[in-house]
Amino acid sequence: MNKALMNKILITLAFLFAYRVLAFVPVPGVNSAVIADFFNQNSNNALGLFNMFSGGAAERFSIISLGVMPYITASIIMELLAATFPNIGKMKKERDGMQKYMQIIRYATIFITLIQSIGVSIGLQGLHSSTGQGAIMIENMNLFVALSAISMLAGTMLLMWLGEQITQRGVGNGISLIIFAGIVSGIPSAIGGTVDLINTGEMNFLTAFAILVIILLTIGAIIFVELGERRVPISYSRKVVMQNQNKRIMNYIPIKINLSGVIPPIFASAILMFPATILQASTNEYVRVINDFLNPEGYLFNFLTFLLVIFFAYFYASIVFNPKDIAENLKKQGGFIPGIRPGEGTSSYLSEVASRLTLSGSIYLGLVATLPWVLVKLMGVPFYFGGTSVLIVVQVALDTMRKIEAQIYMNKYQTLSAVGL
Repeated sequence: MNKALMNKILITLAFLFAYRVLAFVPVPGVNSAVIADFFNQNSNNALGLFNMFSGGAAERFSIISLGVMPYITASIIMELLAATFPNIGKMKKERDGMQKYMQIIRYATIFITLIQSIGVSIGLQGLHSSTGQGAIMIENMNLFVALSAISMLAGTMLLMWLGEQITQRGVGNGISLIIFAGIVSGIPSAIGGTVDLINTGEMNFLTAFAILVIILLTIGAIIFVELGERRVPISYSRKVVMQNQNKRIMNYIPIKINLSGVIPPIFASAILMFPATILQASTNEYVRVINDFLNPEGYLFNFLTFLLVIFFAYFYASIVFNPKDIAENLKKQGGFIPGIRPGEGTSSYLSEVASRLTLSGSIYLGLVATLPWVLVKLMGVPFYFGGTSVLIVVQVALDTMRKIEAQIYMNKYQTLSAVGL
């Protein structure tokens, strides 16, 4: 491992450390003990899931308690608009247009963050502990809402900046790594809580062992599928390989089973947690009923998760894999798929292959996101750290490892080029 790659890894770790430090910086004027007690009582519903994705920042009401979810929500909106309106899609593909595209996402993130922060701040007004202590220690409510909104906006924008810096200067996707770090930071407390349940007799040792087996099997299935790919053979009529002229060689186009990667479960979680977070602050009876239906331990939540994961798997796969562009590039380079006509025939064939793989990949993502919940539900054990979290952690870890390997191979090629080999 050379010095440049080591520096990138250290930069990534430094930014992730800064993220964890920010998780312990509270919003001015809040009673952290009251909020922490409230989250402990709601650890098995949407608030518990939201707190897990924020790395425990929500229960401390940190300046980054909203996490990167506003940024993800803004990205979802822009991706949908890019797929609907050709001008926005064209702007995204151009180099200068991409900068404008990302700027719009940042402005949308500011707008969404302000709405969420103001809504959450107002909702804290009715939150009290069992002893009657209020969650807000500032008497002037307008002043508190202003301080809270500004603090959380600054925290979210700083978090977004950290993610972009990791992507540009570090290793891996910054936003995904921040979500990864938030989930992983809760693993020690989850293990400690499980051990306490076993020691007090509230959980059977065999049940805990069964949950561990489910997690390990889920991780194994994710690794197996994520490393799987369909290799479409490509033949080039002419290609110079080293010193040999006019030699026919075989190559291939690798098409992953899961083309959309970690995006579908992240997008699905963001979509479902956004209304649940807003509705949690309401005292209206009908709103509370809707909020209960969106409980992560409920059937509706997991059914919607399954459907949304499949939808975003197809949606994002259509964005990242463009068979028409691949077919045109192959035709320009003199390549073709044996038995398939170049051009439109190649595009149709690749589209059919990608469609079949996306069907399998989307069902796999939906099952991984919901099946652990079904198994745990049958055991009657409250356990919200389910398939979605494991899926995100394993996929981000695999993606980061691939990028580290790519950096290592790139450095080897640069070294060989420098010495004239």
